[in-house]
Amino acid sequence: MSALTFDATGAAREAVDAHVDQLVADSVASRIFAKDHTLWGRDAEEESAKRLGWVEAASVSQPLVKDIVALRDAFRAEAVDRIVLCGMGGSSLAPEVIAATAGVPLTVLDSTDPEQVSAALAERLENTAIVVSSKSGSTVETDSQRRAFEAAFTAAGIDATNRIVVVTDPGSPLEMASRQAGYRAVFTADPSVGGRYSALTAFGLVPSGLAGVDIQSLLDDAEEAAEILRDDSPENIGLRLGAALGGTSPLRDKIVIVEDGSGIRGFADWAEQLIAESTGKIGRGVLPVVAGANSPEVSGGAGDVLVVRLVSSDSEPSLRANEAAVGGTLASQMLMWEFATAVAGRLLGINPFDQPDVETAKAAARGLLDAQPEPTPALFTEGAIEVRGGDWLDSASTVEESVKALLTQLGPKGYLSVQAYLDRLAFGQLEAVRDEFASATGRPTTFGWGPRFLHSTGQYHKGGPAVGVFLQITADAGVDVDIPERPFTFGQLIAAQAAGDAQILAEHGRPVLRLHFTDRAAGVAQLTDLVSALAR
Repeated sequence: MSALTFDATGAAREAVDAHVDQLVADSVASRIFAKDHTLWGRDAEEESAKRLGWVEAASVSQPLVKDIVALRDAFRAEAVDRIVLCGMGGSSLAPEVIAATAGVPLTVLDSTDPEQVSAALAERLENTAIVVSSKSGSTVETDSQRRAFEAAFTAAGIDATNRIVVVTDPGSPLEMASRQAGYRAVFTADPSVGGRYSALTAFGLVPSGLAGVDIQSLLDDAEEAAEILRDDSPENIGLRLGAALGGTSPLRDKIVIVEDGSGIRGFADWAEQLIAESTGKIGRGVLPVVAGANSPEVSGGAGDVLVVRLVSSDSEPSLRANEAAVGGTLASQMLMWEFATAVAGRLLGINPFDQPDVETAKAAARGLLDAQPEPTPALFTEGAIEVRGGDWLDSASTVEESVKALLTQLGPKGYLSVQAYLDRLAFGQLEAVRDEFASATGRPTTFGWGPRFLHSTGQYHKGGPAVGVFLQITADAGVDVDIPERPFTFGQLIAAQAAGDAQILAEHGRPVLRLHFTDRAAGVAQLTDLVSALAR
C-alpha cells in the first residue's frame, strides 16, 4: 500500500495544531474504531449507534470477494460483459470512482433524465446485466430504472431474472421481493453502514467487481489503512485531515477539493457527497467544492476557503497559503476521508450520520407526482430558454438580466450552486460554466447533476448555512420513457424532482432561478455564451 500522506499550511496547519492533541487525549481514533457512539453528543447517539459499521467494512467484506468474482466469470462465459449500475448517491459514486481509477468500463445510471435512461437501455442490451443498489429498495430512481430494464430485457426476449443483480440491506423489502422474483443474485450489505460510507461494502464492491476491478487488493489496502487510522497519535493523518476540515478558526467552510496528481479519477465527486451530506445540517457544515487546479477558487484567497489537494503519496506538493494536501491509494483514501469526516463532525458539533433534509425534497417530489399540477408559467422566454424565479427578479426581462439578478443575491460569504437536470453524459460540456461563474462572481461555485446531487450536496443546500443561491437548469426531452406499473414517466419524474427541490429551497428562503431549455442543444449553447460573457 502507498503510504497515506498529509501536509498543511496556514489555517489548515493552525487547525491541526489547535485540535489534534486534544483529539488524541480524548482517544477519538481508537474510540471511532471501537464504535463508540457517544463521540458526537447525546442528540446523535441513537443514530450513530447504528451507523459505525464502516470502520470494519474492509474486513467484514472479505467473504464477498469469492462470490462476486465467480458471478463475474459466469457472466463473461455467457458473453455478458456490460455492467450497468442503477443506484444513487454513495451507491453510485463510489463504484464509479473505483471502476474509473482501475480503468474498467462501468455504466453508471444515476439519473431519471429520459434521454440518459433511453441511451442506457439502447446500448448492447444482449450483453448487459444490471446491478440494482438500494438499501431499502424504496429509492424511486433506482426502482424506476429496474422496472425499465426488466421490461426492456423481456421485450428483447432475454430472461430478465438472469440479468438482474441486487445489492441491498438484509431483510429489506427489496431483498424479499428480489428473492421471490428469482433474480440472478442478491448481495446484502452491513445495515450499520450508511450509504455515503458504503464504498467498501457490497454497494461499492459488487458493481466494481463485476465490471472487472481487483476488489481483493482494494480491501487489502483498506485493512492496512485501518491499522494506521485507529492509532491515538498526533501523527494520525485521519485526525489531522479531520482537524483541517472542521477545525479552522474562523471556520473556512468552503472546502475546495482539487485533483493534483493523485491518479484517482473522480475522487472529489465522491468526497463531495460524503462531506456535504455528513456535515450540512442545523445551519452548520462545510461545503465541498469540486474544482480544477486552475479554478478561480484555488488562487482567489477568500477568507472562507480552504483548498485540499489530492496528490500522489510519493510527491512533495508545493502548497500555497491555507492549503492541505493528502495522498494515498484509492481504498486507503476512501477510509481516511470517511474517518476524517466523522472527526470533523465532532469538531463542528453535528451528527455526521444523519441526513434530515434529504427526505424533504423527496416528499415534495412525491406530492407533485401525485397531484400532477400544471407547470408554473414562465415569466418570459428568450431564445431557447424559459425563465422562472422569485420576486427578487424584479423587472428582469432577459436571461442575462435574470442571471445577474440572481448573482446580486450572493452575499460576501455565499456560494452559487448550479444544478443541471440533464443527461450528464451527452451534455458534460455544461460543467465548464462552473469555473466561469466562479470567475464572474469571485465566490465558490458548485455544479451538480440532477437528480443525483439531491442524494449528496442536496442535504447541505437545505440544512447547512443559509448563504447559497441556486441556478436550476431543466429541459424538454426529445424522448420520454415509460416506467412500467407506475402512473408517471421518467420525464414527469425528473420534472417533479426539480420542481420539488426548488420548492423546498424557496421555502427555506433561498433564491432559485430556473432556466428551462425548450431545446437542449440550443439552450446549452445560449447559456454557455452568456456565462462566458459574464466572466470576461
